[in-house]
Amino acid sequence: MNRRAIFAIARKDLKVVWQNKGVSIPIIIILPLILFVVLPLMLGLVPTLSVPSDSFAEVQQMMDTMPPALRASLVGLTLMQQTVVLFLVYIMAPLYLIVPMMVSSVVAADSFAGEKERKTLEALLYTPTSDRELLVAKMLGAWLPAVAVAWLGFALYAVVVNLAGWPTMGRVFFPNAMWLVLAIWVAPAGAGLGLASMGLVSVRAQGFQDAYQLGTLAILPIVILIIAQATGVIYFSVTLVLLLGLVLWIIDAVLIVFGNRTFRRSELIARM
Repeated sequence: MNRRAIFAIARKDLKVVWQNKGVSIPIIIILPLILFVVLPLMLGLVPTLSVPSDSFAEVQQMMDTMPPALRASLVGLTLMQQTVVLFLVYIMAPLYLIVPMMVSSVVAADSFAGEKERKTLEALLYTPTSDRELLVAKMLGAWLPAVAVAWLGFALYAVVVNLAGWPTMGRVFFPNAMWLVLAIWVAPAGAGLGLASMGLVSVRAQGFQDAYQLGTLAILPIVILIIAQATGVIYFSVTLVLLLGLVLWIIDAVLIVFGNRTFRRSELIARM
């Protein structure tokens, strides 16, 4: 494959997305800031504020519904410390996966559907690249920024969590092994799921908004995981996170193979 052409197209897509402030600011900047800075600061500092005792009683009731293995990991901590660890380490874990999926989805939606709106897709389709090279370039241009935002966000989140939780914990307590696996193994797979599903949709969509609305359905499994953990049905252990990453990578592979077999620039030209 022509690597120079692939990276040239990927760089062009990244430049276009970054220049589109309506896309880059809310998804690449504001969303990570909320999830990685604002929310952990609020959750981490709650135990240090004058909070009614009834609130911690509700937390204790919530703690009692958690799986035994999760409760065992909190043994030896005070109720305030358990509250900090429960929310910042466990409840926030599935929320973290939303970021790489959303970033890759938005960039992938702009890759083809956005090109149609800007009337630049036809010139791209006539470039001297194969269908596979064009598809790889489009996917690479969406996957790389999503993984970069996820890993930078993880580093930022680690700093904020330890600072916010220090008054209660009195030590550095984040990240643990589960979060390392989540960031290194699962986040790239989540980004792949976002771009692969969005890529299939955006090729057939008429515009960016159509593609984005349909493609965001890919985050529904993450929403289910959030609800399942918050209600105590599951908890994010190292084993669960390893299996989750494996499942996501398998789904990514299936979608990419399907996309490679069905993507034809001649069909795109016919739809224009």
